[in-house]
Amino acid sequence: MSVLLDIQNLKTVFHTARGTIRAVDGVSLSVAEGETLGIVGESGCGKTMLALSVMRLISANGRIASGSILFQGQNLLSLSEQEMRAKRGDDIAMIFQEPMTSLNPVLRAGDQIAEAIRLHQKLPKREAQALSIEKLREVGIPDPERRARVYPHQLSGGMRQRVMIAMAMSCNPKLLLADEPTTALDVTIQSQILDLISELQEKNNMAVLLITHDLGIVAQTARKMAVMYAGRVVEAGATQELFSRPCHPYTLGLILSRPSMDDPSHHLKTIPGTVPSLYDLPAGCRFHDRCTCAISRCTIEEPELMEFAAGHFAACWNPVSGWSAK
Repeated sequence: MSVLLDIQNLKTVFHTARGTIRAVDGVSLSVAEGETLGIVGESGCGKTMLALSVMRLISANGRIASGSILFQGQNLLSLSEQEMRAKRGDDIAMIFQEPMTSLNPVLRAGDQIAEAIRLHQKLPKREAQALSIEKLREVGIPDPERRARVYPHQLSGGMRQRVMIAMAMSCNPKLLLADEPTTALDVTIQSQILDLISELQEKNNMAVLLITHDLGIVAQTARKMAVMYAGRVVEAGATQELFSRPCHPYTLGLILSRPSMDDPSHHLKTIPGTVPSLYDLPAGCRFHDRCTCAISRCTIEEPELMEFAAGHFAACWNPVSGWSAK
């Protein structure tokens, strides 16, 4: 599989009254055609900002300070706003975290999808509306002709999420950025949404960047994963490898915090402390004050990603499970 998206040393900063924060700080990762890459981590670790950086939807007080975002070999950061607008929704689409706030409350569901189709495919209004109904049918919405005429607040959470997916898929994008696509949905609807994304991915040979805090979702859907902490990737590699032999203590902590299906009486383990403020990052490794494996070097020198096994990278001076860098 050829690489579709290649992010190298991406840094996104925001200037505020309290100072400058590094929301994405030197992130490098790649996604191949038809592949799913899972991005996991606690709230505030930079997952969503990474996706917004790819879409170049940074708010006015922020900017991409350095790095490159290559999409099919073309650096998205070198494009004009008009050229980037043509990419959004056509080649690259995004499912935003909360459909109720992402959908326009004063436009009918079908009209919002038709608007994207008319913008990118230059179809007449009647054809765009017909295609929007077909897209609603494709994502499993019953009676799509009627649902196309209702407003977002008249739909359930699962239905709104399907409308978002239909809108994202309306122009058959090559890359889908799915930001917490199952947030606030019950487990049955979660499964349906994930199955739907997988079906559409297989049908269109689409790459997916799946952002979530749920390790179970990553284990179910992604072949590769990256773990983020305080704006940086701290571990990356094949999903099965990271679950079976985690290298970074933070990854191990996330895995151990999951409920056990085999032992209902199992007490959940927690990671002590809290995520550091991006205004006041600690010296050395950003995780060291919460880490049970920390050594003196961790408090002084910040580790870079090192390869501990073939395709398995971690940023850690004292990894778990007896790992040693190659």
